[in-house]
Amino acid sequence: MQLTRRGLLIGAAAGGGLLAAFSFVPRRYANPFPADIAAGEHGFNAWLKIARNGVVTVAIPACEMGQGIATVLAQVVAVELGADWKLVAIAPAPVSPAYADPVLAAHWASLWAPGWLAGMAQTPDSALARLHAERDRMMVTADGSALAAFEDRARAAAAAARAMLAKAAAARWDVHWEECAAQDGHIVHEKKRLRFAELVDDAALITPPDPPVLRPEPAREKPALFSDGAPPRYPRLDLPAMVDGGLTFAADVRLPGMVYAAIRHGPLGNSVLGEFDKAAAAGIAGLVGVVKSRRWLAAVASNSFAAEKALKAMAPRFRVAGPLADTNVIEDQLDKAIRRGGLVRLYADGDVDGLMAKPTLASRYDIDAAVHAPLETASATARLRDGKLELWMATQAPEQARRAAARAAGMGVGDVILYPMHAGGSFDARLDTRIAGEVAVIAKRIGKPVQLTWSRWQEALAGFPRTPVAALLSAVTTPDRKQVLGWKARLALPPTAIEAGARLLDGTGALKALETSGVQADPHACEGARPPYTVPVMAVDHVPVALALPTARYRGNAHGYTAFFNESFVDELAHFARAEPLSFRIGMLGGDARLVACLSGVAKLATWGGGVDASGQGIACHRIDLGERSGRIAVVATARNEEGAVKVDKLSAFVDIGRIVNMDIARQQIEGGMVFGLAMAIGGATGYERGLPLAGRLSELGLPLLADCPTIEIAFADSTEPPFDPGELGVVAVAPAIANALFSATGLRFRRLPLLSEGL
Repeated sequence: MQLTRRGLLIGAAAGGGLLAAFSFVPRRYANPFPADIAAGEHGFNAWLKIARNGVVTVAIPACEMGQGIATVLAQVVAVELGADWKLVAIAPAPVSPAYADPVLAAHWASLWAPGWLAGMAQTPDSALARLHAERDRMMVTADGSALAAFEDRARAAAAAARAMLAKAAAARWDVHWEECAAQDGHIVHEKKRLRFAELVDDAALITPPDPPVLRPEPAREKPALFSDGAPPRYPRLDLPAMVDGGLTFAADVRLPGMVYAAIRHGPLGNSVLGEFDKAAAAGIAGLVGVVKSRRWLAAVASNSFAAEKALKAMAPRFRVAGPLADTNVIEDQLDKAIRRGGLVRLYADGDVDGLMAKPTLASRYDIDAAVHAPLETASATARLRDGKLELWMATQAPEQARRAAARAAGMGVGDVILYPMHAGGSFDARLDTRIAGEVAVIAKRIGKPVQLTWSRWQEALAGFPRTPVAALLSAVTTPDRKQVLGWKARLALPPTAIEAGARLLDGTGALKALETSGVQADPHACEGARPPYTVPVMAVDHVPVALALPTARYRGNAHGYTAFFNESFVDELAHFARAEPLSFRIGMLGGDARLVACLSGVAKLATWGGGVDASGQGIACHRIDLGERSGRIAVVATARNEEGAVKVDKLSAFVDIGRIVNMDIARQQIEGGMVFGLAMAIGGATGYERGLPLAGRLSELGLPLLADCPTIEIAFADSTEPPFDPGELGVVAVAPAIANALFSATGLRFRRLPLLSEGL
């Protein structure tokens, strides 16, 4: 729906203040990326600054978690600017509406806009999506939106700076600036060359053209020119510091006079702090103080060992104040819901109820709750000084973290300064901003700079897992079983995206978010449930379930389980039809030539043998959309059952992510995603008993070791379509490919993640 004057008038009457809000949409901001003039830096705009030594520093508004977005955005600027890559640096962007992400605001419109307004905000260029993104300083790193949101703006900023440098050189040479070129950190005209470093003082005073003149082609690397193992043209900027240990993560921050906090949370669900023996910790050397809250207890000491020792001595006990997470209860609720729960139809095409009353084939699939388990646990440092609260932390949602800290400390959000840090992995765990509030309270009570780091057990205990799901897929085929006439997916799960959105975007507490999300239909929680196949009659139904388990976003999001359902079920349909699984899929993909190309490509790459019995090969494919952009992947797995465990020998993937900016990072992301998908297939899950996770240590999660990692081979489509972030895409098709491979190897269908969780 397009934004109209009539719609605005209706909205103003219904909601109040909407017209006034639109009349004050900010169009220009003070440069939020300050330059150090004393050090010889000049700020050209919100995206880059150039120093007198020629170093170009690029602002990165996304959280760098190892996915390489900092390098990719810097490369976009470097290519457009004509910079020397050896003189390009990166710095985290401050929280500012200048870096607002309307792409994610549009994609998440139903999570923040009520009713019909959400329909007006579902495109990034809609005024409502831009307004919300700017007003909320929406710089959330999620759903792979960063490149879609920031590439064009970064290019424009670089083109403006290039024109300013060219004009400065042209003035010295008495030529037209349009005749000058920028390459390798120089402005060039015929045989004359000047380094950026020689021009920066003059260039910073020049008004750039409006609009800036972009290069004919954006940053692009063709797959054929970058075979596996070829040296990257634009190596990762953070790699040297990662290798030599120089990269500063959140837990590496050190401040003068800083103390250390350890924390204990209650069981997951409705628990509150009960008794603890404060006197038992009084004699511990280095103890600075004890801070309690309704749902947690923290000890603060001169070192982290003493803080942990104090907590152990105090032996805090938590009191049950309501339902706690319990796997037996959760599975019973999901089972009842999938069998006879009330549904909400999210999508329908054709006479669903008429045709699907008596399905030809139906299968039940289940997903267990899974913890994020990033390498670096949650850590944040806070200092309260001169009425300002400073925060150092890795977060995917910096503005929301500022708000959480401000609420907890009883301050205005304008008095909270956040310094974004690199994250040692996340998988969407760093969308949780609670630690910002906890460390703010502790710093205020103790009166010293304090660093709070969750232990591995606390991260497993207090972290919100991927939601458990039960799904029933059914199909109607022709009498000869060769064609699928109808397809229906029935998914029982909580409205996990609505719940997580309430926590993140509205600052709602976990229990309140569970209560308010209730049993609403949640399209985001069912994304990908509509398969890419052309079937005359199709439906997707959500059966919302209210669980006592708070749940969260997880790498791959809903696609991580919906791809498993769809690709396992289509494989069952192919076997039911006695058809070859690859050709069966291609026969239903008449509307998606790009996905057909991925399937054909991976078949060639993996030497697909038809998935015949005992071959141990399985195939799967999936598509993810983000607005008008989309990514596609097809995977072939070679797997077997070895002494009751899953052994994956090889994973092959053919990927179409549109125009590729950086081949090396694209390959890293797909490879990393596939290993994560392997981890989802064989482990990563946990049950709960009275609110406590049954698998809280890394060693208990069944994660793959290096020795378990298979041979991985990847090929990319050479495409000029808009670029699509590969971070989530690499994950989603691995588990169903492995499940289908195990069926080929063993003749058994595994319909639950993790695979083999129910044994053989």
